[in-house]
Amino acid sequence: MTQQLRIPACSRGKQIAIQVNGIPVIAYEGETVHAVLTAAGIYPLRQTPSGEARGAFCGMGLCYECLVTVNHIPDQRACMTVVQDGMEIQTHD
Repeated sequence: MTQQLRIPACSRGKQIAIQVNGIPVIAYEGETVHAVLTAAGIYPLRQTPSGEARGAFCGMGLCYECLVTVNHIPDQRACMTVVQDGMEIQTHD
């Protein structure tokens, strides 16, 4: 999660801190959980019952492939959830 994929020239909201799988990750107000995870290099978000890795597919809340646990609430869509300071995200892999 050390890779930073954000475009430096883009303006952002206030920097905030969240945790992903117990690891601190930098986020910016206004970003979705999916955007933060992608920028941090975290792509597999869950696994199918057969063990196949799944990640975001549609990015607009229709496919439900990006489900994560947010603040101990399971099955939240990462692409539709806006980050908040202190948020705890748990991927399902």
